Amino acid sequence: MIPARQRRLAGRHARVDGIPFLLPVDSSDSPVLMAGFSIDADRARALMPGEELHPLRLPGGRGLLLITVIDYRVTDIGTYIEFSIAIACTRGLRRAPMVLPGLFRRAFGTGQYVVDLPVSTEVSVKGGKGIWGMPKHQANLDFTIAEDEVASQYDLDGQLAMRIEVDRPAGVRLPVRASAVNYCQFRGLLMKSTIYFRGGMHVALGRRASARLYLGSHPRMDPLRELDIASDPVFAAWLPTTSGVLDDHFEGWFLTSPEPVTQVPEGLETVAELGRSEDWLEPPKVGR
Repeated sequence: MIPARQRRLAGRHARVDGIPFLLPVDSSDSPVLMAGFSIDADRARALMPGEELHPLRLPGGRGLLLITVIDYRVTDIGTYIEFSIAIACTRGLRRAPMVLPGLFRRAFGTGQYVVDLPVSTEVSVKGGKGIWGMPKHQANLDFTIAEDEVASQYDLDGQLAMRIEVDRPAGVRLPVRASAVNYCQFRGLLMKSTIYFRGGMHVALGRRASARLYLGSHPRMDPLRELDIASDPVFAAWLPTTSGVLDDHFEGWFLTSPEPVTQVPEGLETVAELGRSEDWLEPPKVGR
């Protein structure tokens, strides 16, 4: 699954925006929790920039909100938690049909549009946002593993933003080798990056899936409140350990509009002065 170019570059060094990298840009020994919840697809479209991204539609016409939290334990930039809030999507001039984007991902540009991406450390913001255009910002995060549950909480400015709890699915751990595409907006561009990962997954689907998603009072969550998020998950997954490679190749396109763009997008000024600190903020303190 990992592109030949990434394998060929193994062991080579790079320094981008002041951050030293030993290629490939990889991680290992990193547990992951995931859950998907159905949402109103038309309202989800309103959160997406430009005209080429469309919510992936489930049978019945609903969209899919994806929550993925990774406890990165071994990386080039130290340890940190990444709390991804995203909407499953396709890319193209027209809305894709149901089912097919899951089977023919490249043809339909299947991936996820990342709405919010809090992380633990400053250096992760500097790299992820400055280089790959991901909407990273530093926040109070945790990742807890219990005998029957894995959970993560995201606080910002002393307020609860989001909490996710996943009941660990029973059954056999399934080997997974896959890739995932992220679409993000930054600098007035739609940016596409790809990650390749492998690990062992415990997954539950439909009625067997059990997870709880809490939206806090922080205003950053206001757009998500409009999505009619289902209380029961479509799926829930737990990966006790994973390894992954973030491709150093990425793509970008101008975000265009029929009318002149008057709203100034976030630019490089938001990352230019960031340092390379690997220090975490205090863990979340706000209860449910």
